[in-house]
Amino acid sequence: MFEFTPRPAAAHHAQEPSADTDVLDSPAWSALTGAHARFAVGDEYAKKYADDVSPFVGVVSWDEPRVWGSLIDLFGYNAEVALSHFTGELPSGWTEISRGDGVQLIASDRVTGEPYAEAVELDADDVEEMLAIVGRNRPGPFLPLTHELGRYVGVRREGRLVAMAGERLHADGFTEISAVSVDDDFRRQGLASALTLDIAYGIRQRGDVPFLHASGANTSAIATYEKLGFRLRRKVTFLRARTPERAS
Repeated sequence: MFEFTPRPAAAHHAQEPSADTDVLDSPAWSALTGAHARFAVGDEYAKKYADDVSPFVGVVSWDEPRVWGSLIDLFGYNAEVALSHFTGELPSGWTEISRGDGVQLIASDRVTGEPYAEAVELDADDVEEMLAIVGRNRPGPFLPLTHELGRYVGVRREGRLVAMAGERLHADGFTEISAVSVDDDFRRQGLASALTLDIAYGIRQRGDVPFLHASGANTSAIATYEKLGFRLRRKVTFLRARTPERAS
């Protein structure tokens, strides 16, 4: 999907981040009740991002039975919902559409990042190109207002956006690196690594710890993230489900 050329890092012991990593068990909930509250729709049990921002959902706890009713209130009956980080059994009436295995990686202390000289800041004026490069590379969901979730940078060659990376979920003390995309003709040039480290640098400058998610099947990308200094925190499940049909 995208390729990395890792840069050498100083060899020293990777320590645990000082922030409480428990929020990363439900990063969308932390973001929607904190840094991204202005994008949130929902109640005290379940929240989602506005439709043109992100498809992600956060719940107060999967052990709280009232979240399922709140999700129906949010999405309606017979509607598709993305339930990341959920590993249990769906309640009666809910239908599983698909389930995928993923990993959550967190930056060790040696991932300080560094600015990339060729990186340019991306904003609302670049949305059409951002949507296009994501469409070509498919790194994950990206909607017309996703760029408002954080800082995005890219690389242009002859005026064309050929690489991009940015920030997505802002959990308390942590910021997710996402939308890492490099067009086919510009891979194997270290652009994905360079932009990942550029975004990581900005995150560190704010005092947050970078983290990210990847498909469990993308073993080459995971291995290279680990070479950059990220480490496995936990395995995660990406679940697409359908809400119950309305009772007659």
